Amino acid sequence: MSLRVCILETDILRPELVDQYQGYGQMFQRLFSQQPIAAEFIVYNVMQGDYPADSEVFDAYLVTGSKADSFATDPWIETLRAYLLNRYERGDKLLGICFGHQLLALLLGGKSERASQGWGVGIHNYQLAAKAPWMSPVVEELTLLISHQDQVTALPQNATVIASSDFCPFAAYHINDQVLCFQGHPEFIHDYSRALLDIRQQNLGEQIYQSGVASLAHDHHGVTVAEWMMRFVAHKPQVA
Repeated sequence: MSLRVCILETDILRPELVDQYQGYGQMFQRLFSQQPIAAEFIVYNVMQGDYPADSEVFDAYLVTGSKADSFATDPWIETLRAYLLNRYERGDKLLGICFGHQLLALLLGGKSERASQGWGVGIHNYQLAAKAPWMSPVVEELTLLISHQDQVTALPQNATVIASSDFCPFAAYHINDQVLCFQGHPEFIHDYSRALLDIRQQNLGEQIYQSGVASLAHDHHGVTVAEWMMRFVAHKPQVA
């Protein structure tokens, strides 16, 4: 049986990037096609008010990254918050990336805000702080492409940190067998990260820009994280 995953797309790409990359939903579909767990994905752009019909049944809901702030009060973000809280209370599995990671932390009792550390860009390395049966294949440390100036600064009470660094202490977390979130972008590819760096060069300043570009010489674990997410969705906890 193939997993069914709903992708809640929370951004529209900049006009100069749309032709090549389409949108985050398609980037995730390309990513998940590289991992071995059978799954199908349907994309809904919630920024445009697009949501699944009540009759649609999914194994999990994935919230993408966004230029928006997770703590903003735009009407579409408020609508998404209410929708996700309802899904959480129903016991649905929720996945969050970047904006989604921050929004779910905020929604479930944590805190997300503009980070005093400033912009995180390029390739970033994290220490793994926990092990779980769905974290297969096993890696010694986690490496992901990032692009964020907001961070989770306090986790929900029942959350477990999976990955951390000095720059980003709460880089990944899970809440039991229901919520799994990453600050990094497994769906990003090097070319897309470079395009974002070039667009933001003036905002970032030359030092952050140059170190971000240099970091792109390294590889990252995007496909590994994609497999972790699908194993997490497929994982049935042992009942004592």
